[in-house]
Amino acid sequence: MKHRIVVLGAGYAGAFAAGNLARRLSPDDTEITVVNAVPDFVERMRLHLLAAGRDLAFRKLADVFAGTGVRLRLARVTGVDPERKTVAVTGEDGDGEVVYDTLLYALGSSAAHHDVPGVPEYAFDVTGQFPALRLRERLAALDGGGTVLVVGEGLTGIETATEFAESRPDLSVALAARGEPGAWLSPRARRHLRRAFDRLGVTVHEDAGIQAVEPTRAITAHGRSIAADVTVWSAGFAVHPVAAASGLEVAETGQIVVDRTMRSVSHPDVYAAGDCAYAIGENGRPLPMSCASAGYTGMQATAAIIARLTGGEVPVTGLKYYGNHISLGRRDAIFQMVDGDVRAKSWYLGGRTAARLKSGVLRGAGWSIAHPTFGMPKRKRRLATAPDRAGVQAAA
Repeated sequence: MKHRIVVLGAGYAGAFAAGNLARRLSPDDTEITVVNAVPDFVERMRLHLLAAGRDLAFRKLADVFAGTGVRLRLARVTGVDPERKTVAVTGEDGDGEVVYDTLLYALGSSAAHHDVPGVPEYAFDVTGQFPALRLRERLAALDGGGTVLVVGEGLTGIETATEFAESRPDLSVALAARGEPGAWLSPRARRHLRRAFDRLGVTVHEDAGIQAVEPTRAITAHGRSIAADVTVWSAGFAVHPVAAASGLEVAETGQIVVDRTMRSVSHPDVYAAGDCAYAIGENGRPLPMSCASAGYTGMQATAAIIARLTGGEVPVTGLKYYGNHISLGRRDAIFQMVDGDVRAKSWYLGGRTAARLKSGVLRGAGWSIAHPTFGMPKRKRRLATAPDRAGVQAAA
């Protein structure tokens, strides 16, 4: 029988990993299946642009994996049984199971509501294709003079607020922050960010943690009311509870606890990559949920799976951050370099040059995933014999 590799999720981490596994492993003895809820490769870093009204063409996963041998199953994951090595799914064809020998769990994350009243009922977010389209429709219905409140001072909140303000100058856009937006940036970069907010007309409410969301306003922890025809929730990410319910060892965040090679510490046939992996970076801290983490963990998981299945030595890829890249509308951005402890260096790049760099990064990430056969080796690696694989895994 062929070794069955199942990849759950086809975001940045899952799609990249599936393409690389197909590129490097022989189809004679491996079978790769990707399970994803939607038919498109959704570039999450562009979803705030989609919500703002920009026309974005997402690639079909069927086209992405065409010619690779990767099987695509459009379905939603409802459970994982690591003892039986099965994944429960539901889709247009009804309920079913997918059996695996090696599982790569890359289901990503969604908006973290933090149990704030009113968020599920009244707030919008940009963490998925359908939520972004729902927000796009709501914004399009707003007349001039409408108010939009973006909650959250992180990268997503800043990018969303500035994009909305630039795309819809007829709206009043505000940002609610628990502290100072961009507080982790260097002093010069923070000044650049402030100038961008002023230029775009974004009103910043500091010390404004939101404790409730209502249809036309948000209430801060101090009881202050902020008017909002539309509230956009960008106050962090949360992973799906299916991993915790499966019996896999998870952290308090619900993320799967993995070793340095992205292998589950409780179930050696399971790997995790992207936001759902609780991985420790080179600075000794958990990797944040981000596209960069998806790239690092996806590369490490792929390399580890290939090495262990083919009897090779498991390589170690880097888990080190070099900087934060923040879009401030279409013609401005900040690229902030950081040190080994993820503290901002004094140097930063801003303006149109940084915006062009960010655009290049986005295009590069999308292109690499959309062309999984690029650089395909003439000879793919064959799997070790079953006894050899068992020995390699036991030694690992």
